[in-house]
Amino acid sequence: MSQLKIGWAEEEFVLTKPVSIIGQFAERISEYVEKPITATALAVEADGEQMVLCSVDLVAVSDFLLYTVRNLLKDNNMGLDPMKVILAATHIHTGPGYTGYGAMDFVRAMLEEELPPDKKYIERADTKRDDLMTDDELLEEISSKIAKAVLGAWKNRDEGSYVNAFGRAVVGQCRRVTYSDGSAQMWGDCNTAVFEALEGGNDSGVELLYVFDKDKKLSGVVANLACTAQCVQHRKFVSPDFWGEVKMLLRQHFDEELFLLPLCSVAGDQCPVDLVRWVEPESDVNDPNLTRSNPPKRKADPSMFDLSGMKKAGKRVAREIIDVYDEGLDEVKSDVPFIHQVHKMQLPLRRATLTEEKEAKRAIHEYLANKPGDVDYIDAANLQVHLGILNRMKEQETRDIAEAEIHIIRLGNIAIATNPYEMFLDYGNQIKSRSAAEQTFLVQLANGSEGYVPTKKAEKGGHYSAFISSGTIGHDGGEQLVRETLKAIRGMF
Repeated sequence: MSQLKIGWAEEEFVLTKPVSIIGQFAERISEYVEKPITATALAVEADGEQMVLCSVDLVAVSDFLLYTVRNLLKDNNMGLDPMKVILAATHIHTGPGYTGYGAMDFVRAMLEEELPPDKKYIERADTKRDDLMTDDELLEEISSKIAKAVLGAWKNRDEGSYVNAFGRAVVGQCRRVTYSDGSAQMWGDCNTAVFEALEGGNDSGVELLYVFDKDKKLSGVVANLACTAQCVQHRKFVSPDFWGEVKMLLRQHFDEELFLLPLCSVAGDQCPVDLVRWVEPESDVNDPNLTRSNPPKRKADPSMFDLSGMKKAGKRVAREIIDVYDEGLDEVKSDVPFIHQVHKMQLPLRRATLTEEKEAKRAIHEYLANKPGDVDYIDAANLQVHLGILNRMKEQETRDIAEAEIHIIRLGNIAIATNPYEMFLDYGNQIKSRSAAEQTFLVQLANGSEGYVPTKKAEKGGHYSAFISSGTIGHDGGEQLVRETLKAIRGMF
């Protein structure tokens, strides 16, 4: 073991024009930047081992973006191995799309293929406007800034230390509602007599790393929370969501040069919204899954779809990070075991059946035949499951395995495990409870974007996030990933 070398860097994505915002079915064009979206990188090196963990304010990191960034890094002449770089999305819904990623574009394209000659797709916002940043411009800006942050952190590494700690901040809550007929719904309405329960639990724990420079000054914080950054997910501005609020508050308290590395833990069925104490949003969400008929007024948090809710969530996380620090930390660590493994896990593709294909074709035909006039994002949302089944039928003709890039790291007594999915919380709880590490940081939507991994229970309940079209693997793949992740962690300890 030898002295850790640690480096930080942050780069802001400069959006010189309005952008098409992705993350919802309704098309949106940005009107302004609420706070800058960024890429923040933490580099760690010891005994010839290395890791750069880079958090990016995007909805996802596609394979194409990952490939583009690694291509920019391959001739770095600084000894950095691009395969030891982890790019993890905070999963905002208020950021730009870019070449190589576009789930909504895929659904729309499939829908347009099925349209009869007398119908066309009508956009809510004109995503083909001449004054928007193009896909190529966005890809160049995003990939170059991520690469710059990664190389900057690697270049800036110097003697450093850390302390791992734990906090609690109630932000993430289950967003799947179950009903008495056995069905389930994302963002479901609880104000009905057939409501039974939220399908899963929540995890208010915050895994923390406080990082110090060679002079023992706090240089940055790593915060790992089981909730996606989607408070203001329907709004028409660019924003890092509640993590931007956390960063602002931490810098006000500690130092304007403090770095924050936000990491989304396993949280596929989590969100910041309390569906039981539903508070009607002030803003227009334009989401068919969030329609409520005369909801009663509740005394609860402000709506987590609005800026007021976003600020409340950010304040809770920032306050806990500050309180844990002020209450006193353990001794700093600078000479610890450090191992970084990259696994290519072979997981079973979730397959569709001929019966499901037949039913999907029938449902699409009937829907379009009975739909008056043209179609829009609401129709795309309604037909997503059926269109996804048709796409999976084509996909499974040529492959039955989904390969996932998984990073397993040991840093002292902690473990870090990544995955490219939106895994449901139960899987994360299984890993954390059975991990051989003192503390386990789980990072989803890292080095890829392969969709949701629902539980067996969720697959039976249905709705989006649990449909075949929602992700490349199902509960059997999720269970295998848990087993192999735990095996890799145990092997390091």
